[in-house]
Amino acid sequence: MRTTLTLDDDVSAKLKHEMRKTGQSFKATVNEFLRLGLNARRELKPAPGFVVRAKPMGPPPGTTYDSVEELLHHLDGPLRR
Repeated sequence: MRTTLTLDDDVSAKLKHEMRKTGQSFKATVNEFLRLGLNARRELKPAPGFVVRAKPMGPPPGTTYDSVEELLHHLDGPLRR
């Protein structure tokens, strides 16, 4: 198949580097790396799911939400300011 392909500068530079390194033509190099990328995508497996185990949250023992000042003092210490 014949088509026009517009490449970003960094991709073009990498392809040219590979062409010099391997001695392959532009067409062969592009086809090789497209195959690699397309096959790698097929081989990707979805990540296993995970479960979030929620824990009850609340104020630290001995404190309440009634006094914000007391709660901040307990959490941050006396030098919090």
